[in-house]
Amino acid sequence: MKHILQINNLCKNYNNIKAINNISLTVKKNEVYGLLGPNGSGKTTTLGVILDVLKANGGNYKWFDNNKSSRHKIGSLLETPNFYPYLTLYENLKIVATIKNAPEKDIIYSLGVTNLLTRKHSKFSNLSLGMKQRLALASTLIGNPEVLVLDEPTNGLDPEGITDVRNIIKAEAAKGKTIILASHILDEVEKVCSHVGILKSGKLIANGKVKELLNSNDLLYLNSENNETLLKLIKKSDMVSNIVETKPEIIITLNNNYKASDFNEYAFNNGVILNTILTKQVSLEKQFLELVK
Repeated sequence: MKHILQINNLCKNYNNIKAINNISLTVKKNEVYGLLGPNGSGKTTTLGVILDVLKANGGNYKWFDNNKSSRHKIGSLLETPNFYPYLTLYENLKIVATIKNAPEKDIIYSLGVTNLLTRKHSKFSNLSLGMKQRLALASTLIGNPEVLVLDEPTNGLDPEGITDVRNIIKAEAAKGKTIILASHILDEVEKVCSHVGILKSGKLIANGKVKELLNSNDLLYLNSENNETLLKLIKKSDMVSNIVETKPEIIITLNNNYKASDFNEYAFNNGVILNTILTKQVSLEKQFLELVK
């Protein structure tokens, strides 16, 4: 798969503070890659360096073929968006289109995607916070870039605004765009991203697919008419990696590639009828907190 971004041993210092500490990672085409970490972990600094807003103290990074002309393929939203408050949405985006040498039809397209077309003649100063954030997203879409780099795109939004932004990101990803997203919101990363890198104090402490890194194997809560027989059966099974005996249920962790239906069939074939078989997953928040301890 084609590499969109390669970061190698990247470092950024502010006096004695290591904001980015020897980070290496790769983002491939069509991935939605989330940089996840608490405030102060180095997410925004990392995006600032790879967007040439900040200068690194060490290491390097490479976009596409490292050709400067390829930067027009990137649409970015870094920290708080800035627009002219006395201009309309259309006028603000016309400036963006001129800078990017993009056709004016892109303005209508981006306003439509972000559900702002009916407000195109409204002044920026009259927008709600959620609409301002959607306009910032609209500006990143001007020029139809291959890659979107978004820094905390749902920061400060109400639940409706978060849902709007999430749906826009999902829709753009479905069109084949590669998206790099920085967030401290675990739920957003789980729902939007395909891959994640977890930062702590400037260091990359975990990196991989979201489902593999932040989702543990299923926990099954089991109960039957005879839990003693059920427990003996569980201990003989190669499907189970961990057992917790509680009352009235027994909690087991399934090994990879096994599902609840597999265990239910196994129990039935061995003469045990399950009264309860409930599947749960370890919360993303609990796993994240374990990683950043």
